[in-house]
Amino acid sequence: MSNYPHLLAPLDLGFTSLKNRVLMGSMHTGLEETGDWNRVASFYGARAAGGAGLIVTGGMAPNREGGVFPGAAGLFSQADITNHRSVTDRVHGSGGKIAMQILHAGRYAFSPDCVSASPVKSPISPFPPRELDAAGIEKQIADIETAAARAREAGYDGVEVMGSEGYFLNQFLVTHTNKRSNRWGGSYENRMRLPVEVVKRVRTAVGSDFIVIYRLSMIDLVPNGSTWDEVVTLARAVEAAGATIINTGIGWHEARIPTIATSVPRRAFSWVTKKLMGEVGIPVITSNRINSPVVAEQVLAEGCADMVSMARPFLADADFVTKAERGDAALIAPCIACNQACLDHTFGGKISTCLVNPRACYETELRAEPAADLKRVAVVGAGPAGLATALTAAECGHSVVLFEQAERIGGQLNMAREIPGKEEFHGLVEWYAASVAASGIDLRLGTKATVEVLAGFDEVVIATGVTPRDPGIPVEGGHVLGYREVLLGKAEAGRRVAVVGAGGIGFDMAEYLVQEGESPSEDIEAWKTEWGVGDPSETRGGLAPKGPQPLAPARQVTLLQRKPTKPGKGLGKTTGWIHRAALKMKGVRMLAGVNYERIDARGLHVSFGEARENPTLIEADTVVICAGQTPERTLADQLTEAGVKAHVIGGADVAAELDAKRAIDQGTRLATAL
Repeated sequence: MSNYPHLLAPLDLGFTSLKNRVLMGSMHTGLEETGDWNRVASFYGARAAGGAGLIVTGGMAPNREGGVFPGAAGLFSQADITNHRSVTDRVHGSGGKIAMQILHAGRYAFSPDCVSASPVKSPISPFPPRELDAAGIEKQIADIETAAARAREAGYDGVEVMGSEGYFLNQFLVTHTNKRSNRWGGSYENRMRLPVEVVKRVRTAVGSDFIVIYRLSMIDLVPNGSTWDEVVTLARAVEAAGATIINTGIGWHEARIPTIATSVPRRAFSWVTKKLMGEVGIPVITSNRINSPVVAEQVLAEGCADMVSMARPFLADADFVTKAERGDAALIAPCIACNQACLDHTFGGKISTCLVNPRACYETELRAEPAADLKRVAVVGAGPAGLATALTAAECGHSVVLFEQAERIGGQLNMAREIPGKEEFHGLVEWYAASVAASGIDLRLGTKATVEVLAGFDEVVIATGVTPRDPGIPVEGGHVLGYREVLLGKAEAGRRVAVVGAGGIGFDMAEYLVQEGESPSEDIEAWKTEWGVGDPSETRGGLAPKGPQPLAPARQVTLLQRKPTKPGKGLGKTTGWIHRAALKMKGVRMLAGVNYERIDARGLHVSFGEARENPTLIEADTVVICAGQTPERTLADQLTEAGVKAHVIGGADVAAELDAKRAIDQGTRLATAL
């Protein structure tokens, strides 16, 4: 009997059936825009072979003004249809089904040609939208209808109409963005006219035997968002208009509440979808922060939905479902919701991939194929760079010995997992441990590699990580600790703490210091209270009436940096604001442009600017140093002196904010090239 009877049960849609309850949710990867359709087909084909019941593509623009950015992909010509056919053929050949998402960005389009219900500029775009007249609205409906018909011609099994996350259709639904007083605005009946008409016209265009998913915003998390009665009214109207399935959308992109970052509890919004169960007669999908078969099974078993959507977990592991089916859940590479290589890449105009799995979206380039020349490979250091190298090299058939001086694997990941909001790193280290055990790698913990020990190997990889950098602050007394001592539990900070360095580690340290007791990331109700998430049946848009209500901070923390720029400026594009907001809620004081003069029993003495003006005492019981790192190259240098060739990767190569994304990518690429 399956460990996941609900998750792996088929879903009968009448005219077709899905083999399980797993939807690979839509993600914009940038692959379609490359024009390399074999690469696109390889990406989706791998996920179909990996067992996803239904795949939804990244958003395809119905017209030029609706594209998320200039040049966004869509089905604009017969050549586009032919290209997309290569994708659907690959998916079908791998035993899967695939729907194309039709995404009209509205005022979120990064273009001066953007359009919307009213000329209300988005806070995340510099371009005010043009208000559509009646003819303009008809054009948008017709273009979406045409896109759906072309999707069917291209071989898709269905379409998903994007009606959530604050995109075009969502913009007509709420008075936050719809200021009209004609038949497309004013009353809710008028405001919902556009999405309902779109679904009607799409159904007419594609026929009765074609999947039509409507992605409905069930909790907007913006002022003047939808009420729950409006959500239910729209869901019923969309069902009557011809939708096959309703998918859950959570929060607008401009919402000041995190919805998919790692600090958001797992399945944090499944309760919202559950409220819709029984209100409509078609299947309902739930979404956001569902990243393991155990969590997905729980959600379905509790009646929260008929199906679960998991997007980024399929970047982390294309074989998510097949591993669950065969009882190998421990070997599913986990999505840690870091956003570093997926959403941050998307918003940076880069191809998306995955920190945990750099082969995502690079299936045609990064292939761990059996090596023609099998070698004995030594990898020194079982942090993220070393682990990635060892596992990929073993997958290629090489004989791998992995040396680790500590008594456990993980390296710097063992510090990351101690940060409140980064509990997903526990699962990442556990996955590495299970994968190493299953790989045949000879793991030697508590072993210091030497030049003599490494002499007999064909290839030597040095992944010895970093050493904390000493900023050279004069110390005349006081309690001074390094970040490693604190995070590894070797020393405890006092109640008033000055943190030297406001990079990623400094922010992590501040979050660690202000939290006491269970992390809100592990408690949905506590997290909702902290961020001000309410019930949309009680408050419009699902914003709690009192706003965020964080617990009192465990310590008084001051975060300092030498750079005159805004603290946290270098954090992730899509998560930096969350870290800044979280620390602000906890009363953390942030100072930039400081000179560190000295540390004494009273605390940290600083001045400001090149002229070293305004001398100030930051009163502190403890000063924690988070001032960067330097590569740990002792062994690498010894090997060079002995004439032993070695590959140096990860932090030992470049120490840059403990960049696991770069380290894992570097290790994976090296191993495939050995």
